[in-house]
Amino acid sequence: MTEELFVDRQRGAGFMRGSSSEGAPVTVEVRDSIAHVVMRRGERGNPIDLVMACALLDAARVCRRANPRVVLLRGEGHSFCVGGDLRDFSSVDVENRRDHLISVTDALHDALRIFASMEAPLITAVHGSVAGAGVGLAAAADLTIASADAVFRLAYTRIGYSPDAGVTWWLPRLVGPKRATELLLTNPRITADEAAAMGLITRVTDGETLIDEAEQLADQLSHGATGAFGATKHLVAQGLCSGLDAQLDRESRSLAAAAASPEGIEGVAAFLAKRSPRFPHPTEG
Repeated sequence: MTEELFVDRQRGAGFMRGSSSEGAPVTVEVRDSIAHVVMRRGERGNPIDLVMACALLDAARVCRRANPRVVLLRGEGHSFCVGGDLRDFSSVDVENRRDHLISVTDALHDALRIFASMEAPLITAVHGSVAGAGVGLAAAADLTIASADAVFRLAYTRIGYSPDAGVTWWLPRLVGPKRATELLLTNPRITADEAAAMGLITRVTDGETLIDEAEQLADQLSHGATGAFGATKHLVAQGLCSGLDAQLDRESRSLAAAAASPEGIEGVAAFLAKRSPRFPHPTEG
């Protein structure tokens, strides 16, 4: 395996990892406080095998260390992510397959945990086939933009598998438990417009403008209040599995902390002065 480190002029670093013969399955580059994470096995549809799962975990760790304001995740090639690499899984002896799948999902799930715990919003830009764990990656994002050609399919039960990649956590919260169960049991083909209508993704755009729109959104958020973004996305996640009283208490404490933070002070000062805010990064406070 080879590794290469990129250093951003303003903040953070990027990371490449992969075999010298195949290249890096995932790359990270931080530019202007935006971490660009790219899955680069596009010729195969960016399937999730152990190498890809570990590379995504490495990428998440690099993002956590770099502490960007925004993370933008996308996939090269004709598809965002076709899900688990079934050829890889079936090549493992049956007696070792259980342990192999645990290793794959442990790495992938740790990557998702890191992205979810960061203050930086996670944006995914998806296109082409979005299946299995690819749906999990799309659903895990705070904001998901899809090209009009994107097609979503859960596909797990169709091959006798159960879901992973947080699908059974995110999907019921996005589309409702009844609809989520229906999608997981019947595996329909879901168009981008249908995914937007049911709340699985944020919006649909033309395929030719997908990356531009995702980067514009990332740039917009990179000038915002990262600490407030982080507090907000964590409150939303906690509120989905919390009682009202506990959530009201969380909101009160979070708002009070924000008001006393450098971001909150700058935001109010800019509003009163009728100027654009210049939010400091939380680590600069």
